[in-house]
Amino acid sequence: MTEPKLYDLKTDMSLVVADKIIDSALAAGIAADMLPLTVVVLDAGGHTVALKRQDGSGILRVDIATGKAWGALGMGIPSRTIRDRLGQRPAFQGALAAASDGRFVPVPGGVLVLNGDSHVIGAVGISGDTSEKDEYCAIQGIKAAALGSAPAEPDQNWQGSGL
Repeated sequence: MTEPKLYDLKTDMSLVVADKIIDSALAAGIAADMLPLTVVVLDAGGHTVALKRQDGSGILRVDIATGKAWGALGMGIPSRTIRDRLGQRPAFQGALAAASDGRFVPVPGGVLVLNGDSHVIGAVGISGDTSEKDEYCAIQGIKAAALGSAPAEPDQNWQGSGL
C-alpha cells in the first residue's frame, strides 16, 4: 500500500512574517519606554500564528491581545473602530462578547494586516500599556513587515493616552 500524497497548505500569514511583526512591535514599545507587552498575530481564519510575551507582562494579556485581534477579524474593522461605533451600544457589545465566547475585546490594539491588494490576511493584537499605545506598536510592527494596516496610522493622541 502506498502512502497518500500530502499536500502543502498555503497561508498568507507566514511564521516569518508574524515573527517580524512581533519583534518590530516589541522594539517599538521598548523604544517608547512602554510597559511590558504581549503581542499575538492571527491568520485570516483567526488562528494564532505567533505570540510573544515580554517579561513582566501579566497573565491576562494573552487573552486580551487575542481578543483585540480576534474581534477585529470577526467584525472586519480595527478594534478602535469597534470601540468608537459601539461605545453607546452596550447591549450589542455584550451580544458580541457572548457570540464570540468572550474572545471579543472592543478597545484599540487590534489591527488588521493587509496585503498589497488591501485584502485582510490576519490581525495583530497587543496588550500591556494603554490601548492607544498598544495600537501604535501593532501598526509599527506591521509597517516593518512591509504590509498595510487598518487603521493605517495610530491615534494622534497615542502618547498622551492614559488609563
